[in-house]
Amino acid sequence: MQKRSKSTGSRSATVNRRTKETKISATVGLDGTGAYDVSTGVGFLDHMIEQLARHSLIDISLKADGDLHIDQHHTTEDSGIVLGQAFAEALGDKAGITRYGACYLPMDETLTRVALDVSGRPYLVWDVEFTRTKIGEMDTELFREWFQAFAQNAGITLHVENLYGENSHHIAETCYKALARALRQAIAIDPRQSGRVPSTKGQL
Repeated sequence: MQKRSKSTGSRSATVNRRTKETKISATVGLDGTGAYDVSTGVGFLDHMIEQLARHSLIDISLKADGDLHIDQHHTTEDSGIVLGQAFAEALGDKAGITRYGACYLPMDETLTRVALDVSGRPYLVWDVEFTRTKIGEMDTELFREWFQAFAQNAGITLHVENLYGENSHHIAETCYKALARALRQAIAIDPRQSGRVPSTKGQL
């Protein structure tokens, strides 16, 4: 079961999604200040989504109640689904946006590159390897699941590549921060577009 609402006159949206595995509510404001209120029950995932909000300047409120007694997979994936859906809903017809964004993000010994296209054609290229199987209590294999879910539901073409790094915490964090900075570029309103959709097709 899913409910959506879009605020009139602003680039914001709320999505509520309930399944037998998770109950999640997410609100995003694309023209925010990077404010966040995140609670998924998975501490490291909360930290990453908070980083996403802070560095993209997208306001994010996310509350998740999932079947963590089984594992963290459903909560992680469904959080990506709902955030992606709220992002797409808030963007609307994408008129006037810059559309493309990219970022090289360093963190100590680690460097990660993210490039994306708010294209309406979801696709994920994921070239990231971790040196550990867990960060805190979170399985590192779940990061790909989150990025895949977000890209598919946000309708973006997303390339994430860790160029080098040793510390798994740094690798994961650079992926989210680089996504944040690339999104910040891509969703910015380009005044030279004069409100047009940035495509020769006339829609994205």
